[in-house]
Order: sequence, then C-alpha cells, then structure tokens
Amino acid sequence: MNQSCKELSDKMPSDKVIFRPSKACGTLAAPPSKSMAHRHLVCAALADGNSIVRNIELSEDIRATIGCIGNLVRKVDYSDGVVSVSGPEVSGTDSRAEVPVFRCNESGSTLRFFIPIALALFDHSRFEGSEVLMQRPLSVYEDICRNQNISFRRVSGVSGNCCGLELSGRLHGGVFEIPADISSQFISGLLFALPLLKEDSTITLAGKIESRPYIDMTIKVLGQHGIDVKWTDERTLSVPGSRKYSNGDFTVEGDWSNAAFLDALGYVGGRVEVTGLDCDSLQGDRVYPELFFALQKGFAEIDISDCPDLGPVLMALAACFHGASFTGTRRLKIKESDRGKAMCSELSRFGVGTVLEENRIVVQGGGLSKPAEAVLSHNDHRIAMALSVVLSTTGGVLEGASAVNKSFPDFFSRLKSLGVDFDYVD
Repeated sequence: MNQSCKELSDKMPSDKVIFRPSKACGTLAAPPSKSMAHRHLVCAALADGNSIVRNIELSEDIRATIGCIGNLVRKVDYSDGVVSVSGPEVSGTDSRAEVPVFRCNESGSTLRFFIPIALALFDHSRFEGSEVLMQRPLSVYEDICRNQNISFRRVSGVSGNCCGLELSGRLHGGVFEIPADISSQFISGLLFALPLLKEDSTITLAGKIESRPYIDMTIKVLGQHGIDVKWTDERTLSVPGSRKYSNGDFTVEGDWSNAAFLDALGYVGGRVEVTGLDCDSLQGDRVYPELFFALQKGFAEIDISDCPDLGPVLMALAACFHGASFTGTRRLKIKESDRGKAMCSELSRFGVGTVLEENRIVVQGGGLSKPAEAVLSHNDHRIAMALSVVLSTTGGVLEGASAVNKSFPDFFSRLKSLGVDFDYVD
C-alpha cells in the first residue's frame, strides 16, 4: 500500500477507559459501512482500469483488505477517506515469480473473501493472520479444496498454533453445495471468485439460511461492478463464468451496525441523532431501531439469526431495560470472541443475571450497579462498544478499549463529542 495510507489518526491513546455516569447529546453522521467497504474494495481490485472507492474509514480490518488487494493491482492509494485502485487486466493467468502473501491480521472478512479469489487467480498463495483469526472455522473451503484436489495446508506459528495457510492449486467452477447455517462470508467469497473462472457455477445452500442480508449485500455490490448473480430459487445462486468486473467511482454507504452503538446512547437517557443511514439499505442490522424499541417496551423475545453483530448491543440494552430472550445466538461463539459467553460474563459484573444456552441467551433487566472491578472487552470491538453504552450509565472501568480500532477507530472520540464523560487511563 502506498505511503499516503497514514497510520490510524484516531487510534486509542490508552487501552483503559474510566467512565463517569453521563448522558450523550448531539447529532453526528454514521460511520461508513465496513461490510460494504470490504465488498467495494474487493470488486474494484478485480476490475480492469482505475476505480475510486469513497467514504472509507481506516479501521484495522479495512487496512487488512487494502493491503491484500495490493496482490491483485498495480497500485492502491489512500487519501482523506478515498481509496484509488489501478487494477490490472484479470486474466486468470499467474505469471508472478513470487508467491503472493495475503496478510489478513484479525479480519475474518478479509481472509474468507480472498481465499477463493487467490485460488481462482494463482497457482500458489499464502495467507497470514493472528492466531485468533486462524482458529476461526474454514471448513467450507477445506472441503472444497479436498474435493478439487487443491492443497490446503495450515502453517504453525512460533507458539505451535496455526497462524497461516499455504494453498496450491486452482479453483474450478461447477456446483458447490454449502451449509447455509455457517458464516455468509464463505458464500460471499465464492461469489467474488466464481465469475473469474471459465465455467458457469451454481451455489446450493443446505439447511436454514442465516445472515442472508450479507449475501444480498454482496450480490448488490457485484451488480454495481458489472457482475450479474441471480437467486434462481430460495436456496440456489447462479453465478456466470468468464466475466469481467467493471471499474468506476463508488461511495460506501453509512453503517447501521456501528451506528447502533451510537444510537443506543440515546436510548439510555441521552438525546442522540445519527444521520447518513439509508433506510432502504440491504444491511441486516438496519432493523436495530425496531429492536431497540421492543426492548424499551418490556421483556422482549428477539431472533438475531440475520443480525448477529447486533447481539452485544442488544444484550447491553436488555440489561438496561426490562430484559430479553435472544434466539439464534449459536454463531456468536465464532466471532472475534465467544460473544454470548463474554457478554454474560461482563454483565454479571453489573449485577445482571443471564442464562447461556446453545442457541439462546436470556438477559435479566434492571438492577444495574457500578461494577466493582474493571469490565473486559475480550479483545472484541463489539463487546468494547456495547459495554461502553452500559458504563456511560453506571460509571466504571473498561479494559481492552483499543479493540474498537478493528472496526471503529474513532468510536471514543465520537463519544467525547457527544458529551460522554470518560478519561483515558495510563
């Protein structure tokens, strides 16, 4: 990546934050959607010619994706929220002397989007990432590689845990049968890669489809970049082969996922307005206002299968209000942390009772008290932000606050602009 891609300007000055009870007040714009930014950047890198992607925030995950597209393009620059990409002609012919290395850091989207792309474009490739990232499931791709005689080899790090992958072989089009109840990132990754192959392909989803909005977001962005993917029925996707991505000038929409944490401050006694959100967005997390309203009204029963990223903030508000029963929580185990377990553990420090089951979590409402000891982010950005909402009402200390750099590096500066009372602690 070009040197104009500066360091995170709003990066946390400290990993510990002490809150005092306060109320947020003000209006601010929603941050750009990390999910849509990943998708636009990937598509821009696969197109011939020059593309511009606007409204980019340099979170750690987006930095990982920008770094990885450097393996695919002649040049990529970042300046003042705009990424410029000069892409080569994507012919599917690997003429590189060196094996490309995709450094994904801790970004699950980056890893799962680029594995099939690398298999489509290169005979050999290597992926690197944190031990936590490489422990997240990759079985869908392992199975595909096994079926197509592609070498999928995990590489151990210094501690003996997996921190890398080495791939040898080329992906072929055809029929792909994928479990529907796993991360949609696998399906999106295939949707990016399959149009680069000679053959037409079909993806068939087996079982209950979870997080379908994320699949539809990928299809929408593909269409904006000239790739026409169709649902032929409720479980089948038709993907044409031998297609070329089109270049252009694209703008990332506002992020309903991260806006939820800002808006939540208005529900716990503050007055907050978040602007710049598209009510017609395909983002699954656009449902958060109606879910917040349901939590305000009384004990709520909420299925988060299609919006798992809202789990932590919904659990936080349930603790502040009347409690709730959440179903569809099974996939919270395979995020940056085991989010269900982490939130139950940390809410107990506020005196909140919880019940943790395989695919259901119950949070008792009311009775919040200031935690006697620091609450922990579990190195998870969404846990850190959800706990910050609760701490703004009770006061207390958050450790691991810098986890927000993964997706929302200026989260705490935005809280400060709203009048939330906190200090960084050395």
